[in-house]
Amino acid sequence: MTVLILGGRSEIGLAVGTRLAQGTVVLAARRSSTLDDEAKTLLDAGAQKVERVEFDADDIGSHQKVLEDVFARFGPVDTVVTAFGILGDQGRAERDAAHAVEIVHTDYVAHVSVLTHVANLLRRQGSGSVVVFSSVAGFRVRRANYVYGSAKAGLDGFASGLADALHGSGVHLLLVRPGFVIGRMTAGMSPAPFSSTPNQVADATVKGLRHRRSVVWVPGVLRPVFAVMRVLPRAVWRRMPR
Repeated sequence: MTVLILGGRSEIGLAVGTRLAQGTVVLAARRSSTLDDEAKTLLDAGAQKVERVEFDADDIGSHQKVLEDVFARFGPVDTVVTAFGILGDQGRAERDAAHAVEIVHTDYVAHVSVLTHVANLLRRQGSGSVVVFSSVAGFRVRRANYVYGSAKAGLDGFASGLADALHGSGVHLLLVRPGFVIGRMTAGMSPAPFSSTPNQVADATVKGLRHRRSVVWVPGVLRPVFAVMRVLPRAVWRRMPR
């Protein structure tokens, strides 16, 4: 079994990898030669082999070659985890259009490219699973983080449509919607209600994979919470914090 983690430094991606580590785990990231700690973590968790490949999520022109090479060298690939992304600085993004585009490019455009190539490769293979990390921030975009939220909203919609397009192909797509995750990306920020850790997100993700679910909320209580939040009056919603 081969697991491909696109975003090899991601805390959530690595936590998912440790739970799926049986055969080969491929870590794809920039400066892949510096992934010693991540590789050791996976080997200690039971991976037979850890491979590293250079992968720049923002360089969409390189995606097809990188992914085709991974499938050719290490396939068949059982699970692909798309774990790359940036939070960005909302205040800066409101003033600096280039930064706003940077956030949307990494968190949405790059995922559209990667997921399209991955879907084609898995269709050709006839099997496999894809894990896509959306966010509750994209379920209804808040004024407090609307740039990041809008990218996640786009990704959520794209992944939902792709899951339907993959139906009947033998390929399964799991869309994960975590709330606030306490980790490196959110260091220094006050945790929001119903926060989780990378390990909790990974546990829910792997459970969702095993049960062939289409969508997982982390924690699960966020599903009914956001069903209510989605119908809050806009005058109330625009005052909601991150």
